[in-house]
Amino acid sequence: MRKLKDILYRVEIKSVVGSTDLAIDFIAFDSRKVKADTLFVAQRGSVVDGHEYISQAIAQGATVIVCEELPSDIVDNVTYVCVEDSDLALAHMANNFYNEPSSKLHLVGVTGTNGKTTIATLLYNLFTNIGYKVGLLSTVKIIVGKKVYETTHTTPDSLTINYYMNEMVAEGCEYCFMEVSSHGIVQKRTDALNFRGGIFTNLTHDHLDYHKTFAEYRNAKKIFFDQLSSKAFAVTNVDDKNGMFMVQNTKAKLITYGLKNVSDYKGQILESQFSGMLMKVNQQDVWVQLIGAFNASNLLAVFSVAVELGVDFQEALLQLSKLTSVAGRFQYIVGRDNITAIVDYAHTPDALKNVIETINSIRTFNEKLITVVGCGGNRDKTKRPEMGQIASELSSKVIFTSDNPRFEEPSEILEQIEAGVEPQNAMKTIVVEDRKQAIKLACQQAVAGDIILIAGKGHETYQDVKGVKSHFNDLEIVTEFLKQ
Repeated sequence: MRKLKDILYRVEIKSVVGSTDLAIDFIAFDSRKVKADTLFVAQRGSVVDGHEYISQAIAQGATVIVCEELPSDIVDNVTYVCVEDSDLALAHMANNFYNEPSSKLHLVGVTGTNGKTTIATLLYNLFTNIGYKVGLLSTVKIIVGKKVYETTHTTPDSLTINYYMNEMVAEGCEYCFMEVSSHGIVQKRTDALNFRGGIFTNLTHDHLDYHKTFAEYRNAKKIFFDQLSSKAFAVTNVDDKNGMFMVQNTKAKLITYGLKNVSDYKGQILESQFSGMLMKVNQQDVWVQLIGAFNASNLLAVFSVAVELGVDFQEALLQLSKLTSVAGRFQYIVGRDNITAIVDYAHTPDALKNVIETINSIRTFNEKLITVVGCGGNRDKTKRPEMGQIASELSSKVIFTSDNPRFEEPSEILEQIEAGVEPQNAMKTIVVEDRKQAIKLACQQAVAGDIILIAGKGHETYQDVKGVKSHFNDLEIVTEFLKQ
């Protein structure tokens, strides 16, 4: 239990009705989770306004209401705290309720369109391998030391973030690496956190269903670096045209990395094959077990953060060589007749192009590249034709299929993807709506030495159709068909 007056530290308050000398046992922004001695935060969401649920929260035992607008009927023995911004208030209150856990960790946030999960996970693995206790907050999972928890959002809500960071502190973790999404930044979920460092990966076409314009999306990412303190570091990818824009107003120590441009941490790919690549990092050669220019860039980000956090240069290089690919990120198996199947999360045009170009840079072109790809429903529709264009241009054959259609009709999504296929590539493409059948067809069409790329879902173990999530794992399915 914490006193309300302590929980309200640093919150911008407009007015208070009632006492702040109350003990609070729980904080909730979902009225269904309210119990006795709960502080309920009324947030204005894009779909639901929490202010409409204040009376329900009180009926269930809420003793404090934090809101942007006081309700017309004030209930006795309930304290009302009117604030400028409920989202920001929640961030500060969650931080205070759990005793400012982020200030007790070396917390590093990773933001950008692609590479967030890979970089955060590889940093977790690198520091764990050295012998530290480490926490991870990622799209795929939350890890506290060695305990693994499932997750639903790239960047969880403020309460969840602080709850797990408090668990990390209790577990003796020294480091925490987390993905920071544009949604999370705009909704102030990461406000009030004490970041030791931030990483910018790249910026490409994504989430325009939410941000509406590319500039709005870009500016959302920039807020993260604007908020870093002078005691933090900002690591940015100078190969991305937005790399320096992101950090132009940061107070943090600036660190750059890149494969093409002059940078503090400079990388070069000397040799590539499916089992890995030989890289030069700041004039030192190192063999790594990941492949592709995008992964070389990710590894540079990981290396630079490790060194900035005090890992010896040679030790960091050694640890870099031990890292393996992250679940659903360029995971590959070799099946019958030496057919290679690659499963990758590539769900944006840029990510898809990177993965296919990486495969094409290694293959001999005596073999076919068969790509199986779709697009998620109820998400940015403008990228669909672009995905169709890229897949059909760069592959030998393409099977367009369903991804997570959610509440859209798969056939309509597929039509929009097909619209991007240029006439000269139309003969390479086929539509198979059922994803399992699409993967089966790719395996049937593949002959000795061919390569199958299954893109879009990566690590996911479900397919989301009309609100129902059914078990579906691309890697399991392609493995099964390639054994036959």
